[in-house]
Amino acid sequence: MKAAKSGTKDGLEKTKIAVMRKVTFLHRKEVPGDSEEEDTGFLEVTVSDMKHPPPELGPMPEGLSPQQVVRRHILGSIVQSERSYVDSLKRILQDYRNPLMEMEPKVLSARKCQVVFFRLKEILQCHSMFQIALASRVAEWDSAEKIGDLFVASFSKSMVLDVYSDYVNNFTTAMSLIKKACLTKPAFLDFLKKRQMASADRVTLYGLMVKPIQRFPQFILLLQDMLKNTPKGHADRLSLQLALTELETLAEKLNEQKRLADQVAEIQQLSKSISDRSSLNKLLSSGQQQLLLCETLTETVYGDRGQLIKSKERKVFLLNDMLVCANINFKYVGQLEISSLVPLGPKYVLKWSTALPQVQVVEVGQESGAYDKDNIVIHNAGAKKHAPSGQASHNKVYLGPPRLFQELQDLQKDLAVVEQITLLISTLHGTYQNLNMTVAQDWCLALQRMMKVKEEEIHSANKCRLRLLLPGKPDKSGRPISVMVVFITPNPLSKISWVNRLHLAKIGLREENQPGWLCPDEDKKSKAPFWCPILSCHMPAFSSKALDLQPGHAACPLLEAQP
Repeated sequence: MKAAKSGTKDGLEKTKIAVMRKVTFLHRKEVPGDSEEEDTGFLEVTVSDMKHPPPELGPMPEGLSPQQVVRRHILGSIVQSERSYVDSLKRILQDYRNPLMEMEPKVLSARKCQVVFFRLKEILQCHSMFQIALASRVAEWDSAEKIGDLFVASFSKSMVLDVYSDYVNNFTTAMSLIKKACLTKPAFLDFLKKRQMASADRVTLYGLMVKPIQRFPQFILLLQDMLKNTPKGHADRLSLQLALTELETLAEKLNEQKRLADQVAEIQQLSKSISDRSSLNKLLSSGQQQLLLCETLTETVYGDRGQLIKSKERKVFLLNDMLVCANINFKYVGQLEISSLVPLGPKYVLKWSTALPQVQVVEVGQESGAYDKDNIVIHNAGAKKHAPSGQASHNKVYLGPPRLFQELQDLQKDLAVVEQITLLISTLHGTYQNLNMTVAQDWCLALQRMMKVKEEEIHSANKCRLRLLLPGKPDKSGRPISVMVVFITPNPLSKISWVNRLHLAKIGLREENQPGWLCPDEDKKSKAPFWCPILSCHMPAFSSKALDLQPGHAACPLLEAQP
């Protein structure tokens, strides 16, 4: 409060009183578009540009140190970027939302308008109040040089996180609604095109609406620069550090919410590419599937000699009980005009899906225990030609680039031959030029160095190489077929994340890790158990009420007391 008081003028007196009474200007609304009327759950404060002009940095006084000059320039960047941001928010409301709400006949219903522009008025309200306080701080800059406490006071409030969270969570839905309206309503598409052409910078509606998502990372970069140029012992240094902590925490929470919202949208996009009658479509539409990880990976196919046959990007989805791979299609026939206004995103075509317990990660050195060599035939996914079933190559799985492993094996064989030659040279009675123990030992050392280099190449390649063993259809003799799929991850950390997530997801599917209540529903069908942590024992459950419990269908997990 002290920082807020010192950074505000008379225009914020109502704000101070409301905060002291623990009244927020914003009332959180969980679902956009519930009613046809405007949001009335917040106190709308009209900010007059005449009474509260935008902040403006005056002429630079003389006698400033180099650091003070730099800090003054950074303050100018903060002022300019905030003014541009507030103007963008006003443009969205004045040039798009208000005309669409007033238009007759309506090209977009009032309910859909509320969904598209959800929380923008509240975000504008927050930054209008911040701009008033910023103007006061800018006017006092040359005497006080303090800005950090203003950021702490303005953006540490829970209402800021609330409105930005609602906006971020709704962003994907809003963009989907805009895209659908562009495809089905030519009048709406024409409206967006005219508004874009009428603007001086030709920024699209999407370009304006993505700015709230980018705002806090911009603030963080500017404050980091300000902190670098603030000497130790300066009155603003501690406040800047606190402000950076607050903004980084807020940005991290918003990024995580954006990531979760994007994953839900990915699942919805995937379900659209699957037939409505498909069992996978029913699972995805049931809402019971949890998306643990999804990423664009590069699938590679190798020939028998280790040569790269082809590679193609795939979208891989790790669900809580299933692994799904889809082709990515970026072709938009007849939609080029729309894609210039709003990102359409990729379309997916299902390639394969496999139950998670049947997926095996095959790492270097673990191939011997990954599968039964005698009863399982291994095929490389995507390879058109395979060796006959009687050949031993079926039982050979190259981990990492097959070419590198073949070269390593050749070097090992050559080293064994050279070692035998060395033994034979040691039995010679005469002395011959270039045929002595020194030369033979040099050959051995050279081959060992080459083997070490080859092992390092294989190790480096496997850092980003994810090899999965998937079940296939049995052959004519009834022997099970396993398919080896090879993906290249963007970086080594991505591969580690995939391996760990796959392992943990498979552990989570074990029966002992899914304890909970299992009781029959009205239609005598079992309900899914409630999720609860792994506990040490089960005890019979009893109830005084007449609950129809079937034997073995009720268990109460309790933590066993330890002596």
